[in-house]
Amino acid sequence: MKFFKITLFFILTQLAFSEKVEITSDSMNAIDLKKEVHFIGNAKVKQLKDWIHADKIIVYLNEENQAKMYQATGKVTFEFQNEKGHYVGSSNTVKYYPLTSLYVLIGNAKIEDKLNKRTAKGDEITVDMVTGNSKVKGSKKKPVKFTFDMEKKK
Repeated sequence: MKFFKITLFFILTQLAFSEKVEITSDSMNAIDLKKEVHFIGNAKVKQLKDWIHADKIIVYLNEENQAKMYQATGKVTFEFQNEKGHYVGSSNTVKYYPLTSLYVLIGNAKIEDKLNKRTAKGDEITVDMVTGNSKVKGSKKKPVKFTFDMEKKK
């Protein structure tokens, strides 16, 4: 119960001082000792235009009860956007680090860059929403696949 009160305080503080974060799911389980909140079943986290939808989302909190990482697992789909990029895609796992705006897509990762009209597939894709940089890792069995459109010259 103590952890739930701390978590509620954290959420209300976040709403007062930053953009609104909304998390919905079929059930929630707060684990005080681990500083984790598990959202299970049809879980969705939304902030401004960004969203992640998954079977399960775990929010990991730091000592100040601020979200240090979101981990979405199961069938994960997402959309992230800012002035440097607009991405949609899917993967088995998405880790999001809100303090650095870094997304890590793990397992059967697919991402479409809507602004630059290109797609990438790989085992792991990292997207830095601050710099706009991304990195894609593949393997011998499943190499990286990158697709883009070339404009026709007139």
